[in-house]
Formats: sequence, C-alpha cells, structure tokens
Amino acid sequence: LSKEFSSASSTTTVSNITSRVTRNGDAIMEKELLNHEDLAGDRGTVDDIFDETYREKEGPKPPMIYVWRNIILMSLLHLGAIVGLVLIPSAKIQTLAWAVLCFLVSALGITAGSHRLWSHRSYKATLPLRIFLTIANSVAFQNDIYEWVRDHRVHHKFSETDADPHNAMRGFFFSHIGWLLVRKHPDVIEKGQKLDLSDIKADKVVMFQRRYYKPSVVLLCFTLPTVVPWYFWDESIIISFFIPAILRYTIGLNATWLVNSAAHMFGNRPYDQNINPRENPLVSLGALGEGFHNYHHTFPYDYSTSEFGWRFNLTTAFIDLMCLLGLASDRKKVSKEVILARKMRTGDGSHKSG
Repeated sequence: LSKEFSSASSTTTVSNITSRVTRNGDAIMEKELLNHEDLAGDRGTVDDIFDETYREKEGPKPPMIYVWRNIILMSLLHLGAIVGLVLIPSAKIQTLAWAVLCFLVSALGITAGSHRLWSHRSYKATLPLRIFLTIANSVAFQNDIYEWVRDHRVHHKFSETDADPHNAMRGFFFSHIGWLLVRKHPDVIEKGQKLDLSDIKADKVVMFQRRYYKPSVVLLCFTLPTVVPWYFWDESIIISFFIPAILRYTIGLNATWLVNSAAHMFGNRPYDQNINPRENPLVSLGALGEGFHNYHHTFPYDYSTSEFGWRFNLTTAFIDLMCLLGLASDRKKVSKEVILARKMRTGDGSHKSG
C-alpha cells in the first residue's frame, strides 16, 4: 500500500507541518513544508527541496557560450524527424506500432526511472525493475541516469534561478532546448558538484549504465528500433531508421522538454501560486503524467506527481502495476488533508472551479 503523509501516518504528523518564508530569486514566497529531514531518512535525499538560502550573484551575467556541436546535431536530428513525418504514410502499420512501443518504453525510462525513482526516491524498485528502467532509459537517450538525476535535483533545489539548468525565467526557448545548446551557467556546475549523490553512486545498475552509456545508446536508442522492423516484417531500412529511431527519439525529447518549458509557463497554480510551475494537462498527455507540475514542485516526493491517480498519468498506472506484481513498493503519497490545506493557503483558487 502507498504511504500517506497525514496525521494518521507514522512517518509524518500534522505537528510536522510548518510554515516559513522562502526566497526564490527576487520572489518571496510562503511555503508549507513537511518535516523533510524525517522524509529524507525514508527517501534517501533532501536535495530535491528548494534551497531558500541561495542568492544569485550580483553584477553582469556571464557571457553565453554556444556549443556548436550540440547546435548542429540537434538541427540535424529535427531535420531527420521531419523526414520521418513525411515517411509515415509509406510505413507499415507494424512499424508505426513498434515506434509507439519504443516511445512508451523510452518515456517510462525517464518518468518512472530517472525521475520518480532515482531523482526523487518516491518509491522503491526491485533489481529486475531497475534493470528494465535502466534499459528503457538508454532507449530514451537523455543523458545517463546519474547525470539526469544530478541536473534534476539541481533544478528542484534552485528552481528558476541561475543555478537551475533550464531556468524558465530565461524564456521558453532556453528552458525547452536552448539550455542544451550553450555552456551551463557557472552556478549550475558549482551547485551540482555539491549535491549528495551517494544514493545514486551506491546503485550498481546506475553506475554500470554510466560506464557503458555510449554503446548502450547506440544499441538501444538507434540500432534495435531500426533493425526490428527491417528484420521481422521486411520494412524499408530507411523507414525503419527515420520513424522508430529518429522521429520517435525526437518526439520523446520534446515531450520531456515541454515539462521544463510549457509546464513552467502555461496553466494554473492550484497548490502554490508563488512558484512558476503550472498544471498542464496537454504536457501530461505527452509526457505520461509529468505535466502536473505545480503539484510536483509543491510535493516533489509524491510518487504520482499528481493528486489524481491515473488521470493523464500512465506512469502512475505503470508504477501501481509494478507494485501489484511485487516489483515495486513503498510508494510515497501526500494525504488529501495536506493537499487541501495547501490549496487553501497558497493556491491560486483555481481548484474551486474544478
């Protein structure tokens, strides 16, 4: 059964709920916090909790340095995705179904894997499930799990500041893809080096992937998706490459990036109107449940990243299925009482209209 952090829970009591003033850049916000030190003992990290002591450095911002290799590769990738779109009418139905399957597997490698399991420790996974999610993560090709977790914890700990890798205050394009096309802000590197990633380093599956990440990506992200349609149902090698590999990969990247961009700019804020992340159902559809972003930044330790269970949230359904099969356990869930109290105190009131 999933754990609820409520007055009836042995993990956290109502008396643990405190209120304090926090600062995010120039914006002052009041946040309701559970006893995160108690939670850390159970989850293994508090590095996904916003650090209100951080202050951006005064003076001019460092110059923007373009990474031309990334600019060229990303441009070629998206041109290849356009080719894939053009080829869709010529593809066999099995190839299109295979591309969708590859997309779902790769997405779960990010959402259920590097995000909810490894970044936030919001549930526990057995060795077979961790191996599957690691393989799926390599299919996704969005940096190895260790690096993904490091960047994501920095994003939560220093959200919307210079130390946030994809700081949405720098605009939609930057938070979507631009952050990958320029050198990181020095504060991102500095804060990332100071994070406690001992829990990730202790996971032998994660470190094995990190050691062999490049060959795993070549095999799982590009070669396997291409070879299967060509070998098993005699699909054209061109179509096999440009649809299940290139187009599927590009769509997966953009679905994840929309969480960083659109879900930080468009939507309502029923849980905390003082932070930028929003509730964006369209992003949730594309990113398998990751678009309930105002909720997620308010309660980052909730395994569902939402209060609505399976609604627009295939990842939550997947984790629940894994628990039913005995491959996952210890799901962390915020109680309805705590959620309602937070809505009433810091939300924008949009929950009242449904």
